[in-house]
Amino acid sequence: MKKNNFWYRAFDLYYDGFRNMTLGKTLWAVIIVKLIIIFIVLKMFFFPNFIGQHAEKGEEADFVASEMLNRSP
Repeated sequence: MKKNNFWYRAFDLYYDGFRNMTLGKTLWAVIIVKLIIIFIVLKMFFFPNFIGQHAEKGEEADFVASEMLNRSP
């Protein structure tokens, strides 16, 4: 690959930047841990699989449609 290529220079810029950072690695680790907590742990406790628990297998679409019609004013 040519070293003048835009994509190579952009990759090299980010690669060199991430390799040489010290505080940034800790901050990225904190961000990743927070995302894991938000998307995995909170989903398990606060967003249960309501449709899977109340609808039969293969009838999920009918369950959602009937709930939408029953709850509409």
